[in-house]
Amino acid sequence: MAKLKKKPIIINNNIKIENRGGLLTVTGPKGLLSIALPQSIEPVISAGEISLKLKSSASDISLLGLYHSLVQNAVIGTLDGWKKNLEMVGVGFRAQTDGMKIILNVGFTHPVEITAPPGVSFKIVENKIIVEGADKYLVGETAAKIRRVKPPEPYKGKGIKYVDEKVRKKAGKAAKAVGGAVGKA
Repeated sequence: MAKLKKKPIIINNNIKIENRGGLLTVTGPKGLLSIALPQSIEPVISAGEISLKLKSSASDISLLGLYHSLVQNAVIGTLDGWKKNLEMVGVGFRAQTDGMKIILNVGFTHPVEITAPPGVSFKIVENKIIVEGADKYLVGETAAKIRRVKPPEPYKGKGIKYVDEKVRKKAGKAAKAVGGAVGKA
């Protein structure tokens, strides 16, 4: 993060950034995000880029890297948006959207409903759930909330997992019993 703070964040022509007394507002085609900056950090907005500076050298330098990443994520999110892909593995597992809700049928006696927070939307393609939005934190937290409904189990891998997630499978009781008997013979 120490070198990151020196790099300016490039702003596209579609992005508009305003600073109102420590509240940085980023507006773009995908939405509007606001970031409350601490008093020790001052944004420097120039043509086509923004950089963050400390007001005094005694300030905490680690905050500079954190807020650099937060501003950069807001710029990317309002321009392109953030996306998380989840996959349902299991016989009879289904999902459907109902407005701003997603209804999951994942082997429980009742369907599980999850309501999307403002700024987040759901799409369902075959057995995949796509969570999209401008706020990176909100998209990730909503995807994690969906995954927590039925996390993948280690024996057959059934459950809701991220598309790029690798589930480490364990050997069952039968495989352990056979493996133990062969080794002692």
